[in-house]
Formats: sequence, structure tokens, C-alpha cells
Amino acid sequence: MKNLAKSILALVLMISMTAVSFTALAADYPFPSVTMIVPYGAGGTTDLIGRQFALALGKVLNTTFVVENQGGASGSIGCQAALDADKDGSVVLFTAESLGTQRIMDISRMSYADFDPIALVANDPKVIVVNGDSKYNTIDELLADIQAKPNTVQMSYTGPGGSGHVQALILNQFGYYPALTAYSGGNDCYFAVMSDQVVFTNSNYSTVAALIESGDLKMLAVSATERMEKYPDVPALSEKLENSEKYLSIPYTPLSLLVAKDVPEDIKTTLRAAAQEAIKDPDFNAWMEKNSVDKLYEKYTTPEDIQAFYSNWESMVSWLIYDAGAAVYSPEEFGIARAE
Repeated sequence: MKNLAKSILALVLMISMTAVSFTALAADYPFPSVTMIVPYGAGGTTDLIGRQFALALGKVLNTTFVVENQGGASGSIGCQAALDADKDGSVVLFTAESLGTQRIMDISRMSYADFDPIALVANDPKVIVVNGDSKYNTIDELLADIQAKPNTVQMSYTGPGGSGHVQALILNQFGYYPALTAYSGGNDCYFAVMSDQVVFTNSNYSTVAALIESGDLKMLAVSATERMEKYPDVPALSEKLENSEKYLSIPYTPLSLLVAKDVPEDIKTTLRAAAQEAIKDPDFNAWMEKNSVDKLYEKYTTPEDIQAFYSNWESMVSWLIYDAGAAVYSPEEFGIARAE
């Protein structure tokens, strides 16, 4: 009995010490520097937008957010590093959508459920681009060739389960079957277009904006239901694919600031308050507008809103991939219901 009492007392003391430790951490937060892991290579859309958001957050919290690129395995290496880091807010994660598909693709066992959202920041529109010297001047011409010569017109993409792959699967839904050629990253995908290794790709706009303006690439369509304000003459892909709104109305590269679930709630509260101020930063907003990036933070303002978005996104995209025969596991194995 005495041994049991001692064990209970020790457990109570340990819990109390942990609570005191977390309180002390929160009181000292933010630290002089915070690491922001971007689980992809430098120069891609997640890296570009993450760095801009890091600058804005740093101004609010009067600290430095050090961006650390940890690419590989469809984002799972960097996401795992963020999950394994000290649970004191010293490490945050700025990631794209791959957390929503890693399980069904058998890349990792992680998902959005392993993290808590701080902010749903942005969506970088997907745009269909060809070489500036390409014979294709309209999306109608490109689609006609893809339909006439299935599995022949080459499209570069970053591999199974990624946003480019999902865009190809959407084309498949409407009878268009490009030949897919995988590259290691988004930059390699559009370089392949510029060097005529492939015919087209579906890039994130911010990564190819300068090349479109210079004429090195031609933008034929926006993979969405609305045209871009900056390019009113370029059609939305939904205009060309009848009844495609179900697939093209959701953002395919949602970028989020997350922390591991075990990070103390008061640190999450501090980060969320800072994010709400950071999105008002004039320099950050000017960059977002210049690059025609969708401001998801204006639509999804609470953790509950963001979690609901993740659930819907995960369902829609996971089942699209699975129904195309491209997933290793059924979404059902992870309790992912089919989107209505």
C-alpha cells in the first residue's frame, strides 16, 4: 500500500513539474528564433510563400523565423521532423497539401490529425503552361490533341499523389489522358517544358509568373472555376470541362502553418494571435496580390473552420486518387468518408 501511495505521489509531482515547465515555456515565448520547417525544396511555392509569411510573423512577435527546407518523400521527411521536434513552439511547420494524401499513398502514417492548425494561409493557383514557342496557343488546341492522341502528349508532374498528379486525374475524368513524366520538383517540371522534354505542365502560378510575363512560358488555362484577375482573357478550365465544378472549385495547393498537437495550448494561442496580425502586414499582402495568390486566411478564420476544410479536402482528393487506381490503400482504411 505504501509503495502504491509513493507511486501516486511521484506521478502527481511529475505532472505538476511538467505543468510548471510548460507554463515557463509559454511565459518565455516567443524565443529569440523559431524554426519554420518547409518540407519541400527551396524555390517552390510552399517555400516562397512560407518565407514571406515568416517575415510577417517575425515582425509581429519581434523574433526571427528561420526557414529550414527539409524536402523529400512528398513532404513526409520535413513533416516528421516537425512532429518529432521539441513540443515547445520552437519549431513550426509550413506545408502544402501532402499531409492529406500520405497515408493512402503509403508514404507515411501522418495526416492533418497529427497537427493543430495555426493558420490556413494561401492557395497558389494551378495554371496550365506550355513553352513560349509552343504550337499551342489555346487550351482548346491542347485538349483536342490530348483527346485525339491519348497517352501521347507529355505532361510533367512531381509524382503520384501530388497536386500535379491530381490535376491529371481530373483531366482523366473528362476523357483526356496525357502521358505523365515525373520530375523531382515543380521547378524541374517547368524547366522540362521550356527545354521541350514535355509539352505542358500544371504549375503553381507564383513559381512561373515571371516566365509567363517574359514570354518564356504561355499560360493556356487556370485550373479553377474562376479566371485570374490579372489575366482576364485566360479561361478557367471549368469553362472547357462540362460539369467539372465539383473538382475545380477546391484549392489544390492549400498552404498551412501547423504545430504538433502536443504543443501547449497557450503557445498555440500566441501563434494564432500573431498569425491574425501577420496577415494584415502590408508587405505580405502586396506580395500575395502581386503573385495572384488566393488568401485562404480570409475565408477560414478559426481552427474549427480549418479542420472542416482539411476533412473535406482529404475526402475529395483521397477518393479521386483511389478511384483512379493510383492509391495504395483505400481511404476507408483510415476512416475517410467519401465526399458527397
